[in-house]
Amino acid sequence: MTGTPEQGHQEAAGAAAPGPGAGAGPGAEAGSGRTAGEWPLWEVFVRARRGLSHTHAGSLHAPDAELALRNARDLYTRRGEGVSIWVVPSAAVTASSPDEKDPFFEPSADKPYRHPTFYEIPEGVRHL
Repeated sequence: MTGTPEQGHQEAAGAAAPGPGAGAGPGAEAGSGRTAGEWPLWEVFVRARRGLSHTHAGSLHAPDAELALRNARDLYTRRGEGVSIWVVPSAAVTASSPDEKDPFFEPSADKPYRHPTFYEIPEGVRHL
């Protein structure tokens, strides 16, 4: 019943900051022999301004959390539209499968008491 974040997302693989191994080839991590395609996938959440919730901005590959945070800043907040960024390893995200939407959300349909549809609001009542 669970799906992976890799299903149906858009990846942003670039934006790696040049480091000491920058001459080792495109996408190579300095001293490791790994390429960007082998780096873990990170999900990026950005909060546009104080008081708002973090929203999913996209995904990127990075070798560690610090570089993922820097790359997310460079990739998703280029115009200064963010005040806070979260990066989460995609492997740590558990998601429901869209194919199993009906059976997964079915239990909420049999709880009519959660929605006040069984009584009428008097005319004089405001802001209920």
